[in-house]
Amino acid sequence: MIRKYLFFFSLLIPIFSWAQYLLPNEETVFSFKTNNGKTMALVKDKKNEYIQYRFGSKDHVDMEFPMTRTKESWKQFKYNSYFRGGGKQNAGMEVDNLSFTNNGYQYLLYRTYFAENRNFAAGIIITDSKGKKTRISGNYKTVEGCICNLEDTGMIQKEDTGLEF
Repeated sequence: MIRKYLFFFSLLIPIFSWAQYLLPNEETVFSFKTNNGKTMALVKDKKNEYIQYRFGSKDHVDMEFPMTRTKESWKQFKYNSYFRGGGKQNAGMEVDNLSFTNNGYQYLLYRTYFAENRNFAAGIIITDSKGKKTRISGNYKTVEGCICNLEDTGMIQKEDTGLEF
């Protein structure tokens, strides 16, 4: 009898040791796993009280931005997008960017689709103060949500600047 309980308890341990990327009052805006096994999650409060970026391993959130969960968090992100329909014959495309700056580094989340070659991509581009870029590719098969849904909240600042991907 004790063995059954010990076995059941041992199955629960991994559940409790995983990092928490989504709190009960939140929903995922956009997330993916990177090609090296990390998780990127952009989440928001279900009532739009805050937005937050999280990145890390399955056991530990390495970075949360911003640290405070307030309405002011929305002002720290900038959104930009471009859409051209018409499919392959019109070189249709969709590009979504979300950027923020933390400790002197600019983070740019992107999601793209190009109709000509049916290419989907997602990832993060981190730029340091000297302009050096580090690219972290996302595994597109793990993508959930869309940065594009932020526009519907009315909370995000839309910027008309160049797009990156």
